[in-house]
Amino acid sequence: MSNAQDKDEIWLDDDIIELDDDEVVVTKAINPWQVLIVDDEPDIHHATRLALSNIQYKSRSLELLNAYSGAEAARMLLANPRIALILLDVVMETEDAGLRLVHQIRNEMHNSLVRIVLRTGQPGQAPEQRVILDYDINDYKTKTELTVQKLYTTVIASLRSYESLSAIDKNRQGLSKILEGAGDLYHLHSLREFASGVLKQISAILDVGTEGAICVERRPGTQELEILAATGDYETLLVDVPLSTFPALYDSVLSALANRRNCFEHPQDALYIAAQNGREFVLNFTPTQPLDPLECDLLDVFCQRISAAYDNLYLYNQLLRAQEATVVALAALAEFRDSDTGEHVLRVQKLSDAIVAEMQQAGVYPEELTSGFVDMIGMASILHDVGKVGTPDHILHKPGRFEPDERLVMEQHAGIGANILCKAGEMVEGTSYLSLGAEIARAHHEHFDGKGYPEQLAGEAIPLSARIVAVVDVFDALLSRRPYKEPWTLAQTMEYIQSRTGSQFDPLVVQALNRLVAQSRLPYEV
Repeated sequence: MSNAQDKDEIWLDDDIIELDDDEVVVTKAINPWQVLIVDDEPDIHHATRLALSNIQYKSRSLELLNAYSGAEAARMLLANPRIALILLDVVMETEDAGLRLVHQIRNEMHNSLVRIVLRTGQPGQAPEQRVILDYDINDYKTKTELTVQKLYTTVIASLRSYESLSAIDKNRQGLSKILEGAGDLYHLHSLREFASGVLKQISAILDVGTEGAICVERRPGTQELEILAATGDYETLLVDVPLSTFPALYDSVLSALANRRNCFEHPQDALYIAAQNGREFVLNFTPTQPLDPLECDLLDVFCQRISAAYDNLYLYNQLLRAQEATVVALAALAEFRDSDTGEHVLRVQKLSDAIVAEMQQAGVYPEELTSGFVDMIGMASILHDVGKVGTPDHILHKPGRFEPDERLVMEQHAGIGANILCKAGEMVEGTSYLSLGAEIARAHHEHFDGKGYPEQLAGEAIPLSARIVAVVDVFDALLSRRPYKEPWTLAQTMEYIQSRTGSQFDPLVVQALNRLVAQSRLPYEV
């Protein structure tokens, strides 16, 4: 034994507590404070359990765990990360087993939250001053001085300290997750992607229960609710299952909308978010434990970040639509001059998107096929012939072949279109539909072998966007009726394009078109 006490009794306070080997102290409550007793003497465990059996702190009882060696305690700490306090013997399997465990907890497990109270029956083995200075412990007691009252005081003080440190740490981690998560949301462009991202961040901040979470939208002027994202059992709501199928969830959502505020009513908790454009959102989730005030405060902060991120998404989409409207207006201007190309530009848009998706799937030009490029290429492609607004009608509508001087005039449409779009594109920072459309307009008549116009660029010196539209433009033009020709068959068109692969057209772009044609996956009927 590490102490002089008899095995059948233990001195606590001024009285002897008789030990009953058959006595079982059962304390199983919701979210108890976990206290680990580490000692190689079973009597110490029994006496400590008796002394602490009725202690509560902030209406939460204690859950007492037992370990009889430093090694066993280390395993229990890894298995129970919520342990708040360790009552730790110094001398166990070795004379410094307790001190070794302290070093392991702080320096190897990096657990700085758990409170550690050293108890020893042999103070000479570990002098108090050296231990306090050299080891990160919170108290040091000899077993003879740790009376019932002093043990009570030590435990409550340790739990209070653990609670404060945990709150600070949870606040730090929660705010970090909120800042990181909200940053991710600024990169999501569709509302459903945004909603899914929000649920992901909620799950990171909280331990969401098995039922899951949902994001609901209510638009201005309507009482209809739309499920934007869902997890767990609630995923069935994404396939036309009515929200009323889950009565508790339905009532929680309606309550948040009616009161226009967060409603924390475990197990159904709801966050209310109002956007500047009048839309309202409710996030409903089912945490495994009732939320504490700190978590509620963190979620209030998160709501503010979500609202700001959504407003950013809304403004981004408005800007995107404004750009698209500009592109469509410019394309309509070209269509007004040349009615034969009206449907042509729409088909060019669809086929450009399809070819880019096919090339991306094949893994070609990965550095150029960025997400921004993929998103914009189709819309930008409809601007490829916008320069024809500057082509005289007698040339633009000529039914036969051009004379050499007429061809020179016709070829000027590439430069005219590029100049128009470049000037407009300079008003938008970074790559836009207009700037991408400018490079397409200028270079989609360049040939892969350098014999095209207007600058005789060759190979990959020609922008990828223009190399793609060069194939798409010719493919659709050959299949279409024009003033100077009847439509070709698909076989004739593909034979022509194949014959000019490597000279006029980029082989990798033609390969993507070949796969679409061979597998009947063209985005429109031919």
